[in-house]
Amino acid sequence: MNRNSLTALRRGTGLVVALAAVAAAAVGATGAASHTAAKPKVAYLSFAVANSYDAPMLKAATAVVKKAGGSIAVFDANNDPSKQLQQLQTVITSHQYNGIILQPIYGPQLLTTVQQAIKAKIKLVNIDQILGSNPGTAKPPLPGMSGNVVFVQTQIGRKQGGLVVKACKKIKASPCKVGYMFSVKVSSLDTAIRKGFDAVTAGHNIQVVAEGQTFYNPAQALHDAQTMLQGHPDINLIVGADQAATGAEQALNGKKVTLVGYGGGAVGLKAVRAGRWFGTVMQRPLTEGKRGAQCLVRAIKKGKGCKGIDVLAGLPDKGVVVKKNAKKFHAEWPG
Repeated sequence: MNRNSLTALRRGTGLVVALAAVAAAAVGATGAASHTAAKPKVAYLSFAVANSYDAPMLKAATAVVKKAGGSIAVFDANNDPSKQLQQLQTVITSHQYNGIILQPIYGPQLLTTVQQAIKAKIKLVNIDQILGSNPGTAKPPLPGMSGNVVFVQTQIGRKQGGLVVKACKKIKASPCKVGYMFSVKVSSLDTAIRKGFDAVTAGHNIQVVAEGQTFYNPAQALHDAQTMLQGHPDINLIVGADQAATGAEQALNGKKVTLVGYGGGAVGLKAVRAGRWFGTVMQRPLTEGKRGAQCLVRAIKKGKGCKGIDVLAGLPDKGVVVKKNAKKFHAEWPG
């Protein structure tokens, strides 16, 4: 090969290398730009859309996603853990979504499928209820999650238990007979709440003499409370979610039975302020929906979401509401 040919070859090689470098830079810039400009396509897996507690969560999450230029599709499990698992599997295999907001009904059974979502590079944020098997922490249960925006479940039960202990001391019954209302008995939430409740009430001469299951429905709570009162006319106190206390109150017909709720909705706070209920425990569904969606949008657009967030941390009096302090609290849902 002569000298001129070798020089031309070198020049040509240099040009190819330079063009390749420019192309690589362009691809890198395009990749970064497309990642930043990614539109959130979000699947919102609700535990029950008809529940008034879910409405502000969904509304807040929708507002955040739409403000980011994205879209949100709602999947309603209607308090059915098996249905929710199937919905999560469908969302993953459809390849239509780059983000998932999950409200688990029974968290432990969803863990393997959540891992599949993360492996498929779908950003996932858990909100409201605990996803894993440890109901005593807000820490994300799996690496790769884009956020875990929750309340600590056992703490709800412990706070309710504390309210019941105080109420029973005022009632001065021996034993203090309690009607306990589950919401969804098979859920990991109810299991954790009851565990916390039992831990605090143990040794205080408190006896659970009847149980019900309301599915967060005041009408069902009314029916269950009537059954409790017929079977145990000497019941001193009924405890459950705010919807349970609402239904139970309708069943009393002037009978003196103390009511304790949890949820801190508008109905519950009003009842506590008026002295009709002994107390309730705060929850913050609007905050959960908003902050959970913010974590997800950030993860989709910037690649990094949030860690564990306990939405009840920092509330006055640890979020335990009685008549004396009820004015300190603001409801985030109707109740």
